[in-house]
Amino acid sequence: MNKNSFKKITLAKGEINLYDFGSVKLHAYRTNDFLADEVFIVEKEGQAVIIESPCFFDNDRELEEYIAGMGLTAAGLLLAYHMAGGGFMPGVRRYATKRADEYGHSGGGRALIDNFTGVFGAAFDGAIHQVTDYIESGEVTIGGIRFNIIPTHEAFDVEIPEIGAIYTHMLGHDCHSIVAGAAHADAMIEQLRGFLAKGYSLVLTSHYTPEDLKDAETKIAYLSELKTIAAGCNDAAAFKAAVKKRYGGYGGENYLDMTAGFFFKQ
Repeated sequence: MNKNSFKKITLAKGEINLYDFGSVKLHAYRTNDFLADEVFIVEKEGQAVIIESPCFFDNDRELEEYIAGMGLTAAGLLLAYHMAGGGFMPGVRRYATKRADEYGHSGGGRALIDNFTGVFGAAFDGAIHQVTDYIESGEVTIGGIRFNIIPTHEAFDVEIPEIGAIYTHMLGHDCHSIVAGAAHADAMIEQLRGFLAKGYSLVLTSHYTPEDLKDAETKIAYLSELKTIAAGCNDAAAFKAAVKKRYGGYGGENYLDMTAGFFFKQ
């Protein structure tokens, strides 16, 4: 599946990129919110499994209306890295690993939710989803759709075998990522090389439109270059300046600020 082979559906705020795999369809919802969030709906035989949740109230309602308008029955939410948006799809079962649940309720995910609640105020749905079904690593079937749950340090990735796709938290071939030092960069490179070995058709992430393996290769080169640049710098300011010079067209400068802080802790 070519990442650009989709039907675009424009909504009032966001938009849907609809990928048709035959018996399975993928609805990639670009929220156009302040955090550039993406939510994914996997559809099969009228059942829908939603991967992650919107976290602004207007997006909650917009996506609920879209799902209903498509005549889909929501079989469940798979919640990994984004536990905010607890007002979305009330009554629908929520699936997560215990590690992901802890990340969202008391770990780094909770800290982000608290911060965003303070920044965005009443527009932000800061309610944390309450998990109804704990899942383990390995295969799980929800709504007749097979998924493979792959644990990560914070939560879990989701492999969708029927469409040859993988969902992970972040990629973004032309934007900065949060990289917590050289060891983390190495771990990310190893993960992406695993994607290449698996030959996925699409890489789905929480903050970017669907990407492909060429984009994964671009990210591997970026992560390797970050390590090289860091080795030649004495402080965070010099590192940030060098990265911006090398990748002048990249977005996500706030992520670069965080990365610089990790590489050069005071």
